[in-house]
Amino acid sequence: MNIPIARTVFEESEYENIHKPLSSGWVVQGSFVKEFEEKWCTFTGTKNSIAVSNCTTALHLSLAALGISREDEVILPSFTWIATANSVEYLGAKPVLCDIDISTYNIDTSQIEKHITDRTKAIIPVHLFGLSSEMDRVNELASKYKLFVVEDAACGFGAQYNGMHVGNFGNTGCFSFHPRKAITTGEGGMITTNDNELAIQLRSMRDHGASISDHQRHLGSKPYLLPDFPYLGYNYRMTDIQASIGSTQMDRAESIHKKRSMVADKYNDLIKTISWLEKPFTGNNFEHGFQAYVCLFKPEEINMGNLNRISGMRNEFMDYLQTKGISTRPGTHAVHLLDYYRNKYGFKPENYPNSFIASECSIAFPLFPSLTDIEFEYISETIRNYKL
Repeated sequence: MNIPIARTVFEESEYENIHKPLSSGWVVQGSFVKEFEEKWCTFTGTKNSIAVSNCTTALHLSLAALGISREDEVILPSFTWIATANSVEYLGAKPVLCDIDISTYNIDTSQIEKHITDRTKAIIPVHLFGLSSEMDRVNELASKYKLFVVEDAACGFGAQYNGMHVGNFGNTGCFSFHPRKAITTGEGGMITTNDNELAIQLRSMRDHGASISDHQRHLGSKPYLLPDFPYLGYNYRMTDIQASIGSTQMDRAESIHKKRSMVADKYNDLIKTISWLEKPFTGNNFEHGFQAYVCLFKPEEINMGNLNRISGMRNEFMDYLQTKGISTRPGTHAVHLLDYYRNKYGFKPENYPNSFIASECSIAFPLFPSLTDIEFEYISETIRNYKL
């Protein structure tokens, strides 16, 4: 048996819908992008959705539109995909890392305030693996120090906090449609915002800073007139081909979320019987989106003294699963351990101990809606049979 970490499954409706932009001859940003954006607004409950080329560009565009620039500082968790920090670097600003709460893998809100200086302009909370950050505390600090909040909701599909979908708490929310995500367009991203004026600016800046899109000009009475360019913009547009796929998948978004949650529930029952794995955090204020099912490999309490040994044990476990045809991954990486950031800022592993532990001891198991009962039983039996 060969079970991947994720499996993208397209249905007949995707194949049918993708022919429509091809047949129309309009394959760049157009009517299908608008349709996808409207469905995303409905699903998340946000006023505005702006489709872009990927989540990295969503983060970059959000920060640029909010005026983040050289010498500014932006606080973000040290355990996150590198794109979160890179989006800050692109603007010449400084990513200021904050350690995580090891029980949630999200930014430790009790540590944010000590990192705030007179140069701090924004906070990027990351809703890692589909679990919302503690947004009440993030926004409390943002209000106190007059900071922007850009939610990195790359994994945030279906994630809620206090009954509200992520992407509604900050100035913007940034989502990913990479193939490992619940909704995929191959590559692609979405920005959400409840600020109508900011939405206008973001729509312009994703399209070179143009005052009107190509599609709007094409449908207008004078398509031969070029637009003005009030903003410094980028070519961060999504194509209608991609959007036709995303829009079709949104028609079964609730079903996709429900199926992912059902698989996660099965894992929760399994992990209860495995003393050396710590299951993902759950809480009354949080509805987990389960973009990934990430456990902590924890045969004993982990500290800097035994971390290398326990990490080696985790790797042996992952090797064992790989030989049995079961793919796994570390949850993600710790930014301060990566060469570019370690060399530029002189980080040491112990600077952010919880992120170091999460990087070396987390493990993600296969999770996708089409995971069959037979496949899950095989995973369960294989894990139960492992001897430390």
